[in-house]
Amino acid sequence: MRSLAPLASSVNFIADGVRNFGSNVRLNRTLIEENEALRRRVEDLQRESMRLFGVETDLRRLSKALEYQRAAGDPLRVADIVYIDHTSSLRTAIVSVENGSVQTDQPVVSTGGLVGRVVLTAGPYAKIQLITDRSASVGVMIERTRRQGVIRGSGGGNLELDYVPVQVDVRVGDLVVTAGIDGVYPRGVPVGSIAAVAAGTELFHRIRVLPQVDFGLLDQVFILERQALPDELQGDLPDASP
Repeated sequence: MRSLAPLASSVNFIADGVRNFGSNVRLNRTLIEENEALRRRVEDLQRESMRLFGVETDLRRLSKALEYQRAAGDPLRVADIVYIDHTSSLRTAIVSVENGSVQTDQPVVSTGGLVGRVVLTAGPYAKIQLITDRSASVGVMIERTRRQGVIRGSGGGNLELDYVPVQVDVRVGDLVVTAGIDGVYPRGVPVGSIAAVAAGTELFHRIRVLPQVDFGLLDQVFILERQALPDELQGDLPDASP
């Protein structure tokens, strides 16, 4: 027994080692499989997070747009921008729309404020004249004083506010909103804020306005389903002489 005991102990040690090795291999394989499953789960969660981030962004936009809709009472139609011209003085954008769903002179807004109006439709697309276009004009008012004027595009990304008399109190930072007097845009849509006031003519201020919308970030707009004034109402008044 004294001679065989060390041999039996060695055999038991080797057997225990083999069993432990087998257990470690199985444990290692299990850990590798669990790690791979966790890695795939993390990737799935990352993709889902990215998708939900886009959905959350769209929901925030729609929520702001719906708040505006409740205030203005005009239904909104969402449109994605597929092309925008930032280079020429003719500032325009092309949006994709449902065929025949929009008309010319419908106002276009974003969650930030006024964007422009529809000037041309062609099948599933519509062209928007941005308010920064040199030929664009919008009837507006300074929100603080309710003084009305006309916003015109400068072609360089800024706006100019015309026909505000020199005796009117105008301050840098004043918010300018649509006045609803031009037959196209509803009242109360933010247009921009006054950036500078300088001496113009003897009658009117020279006012520079920064747009409320950052057109460099614009990728989606809302078209207001608002009926424009009929042509017969915008024409000359009939002769009232006897």
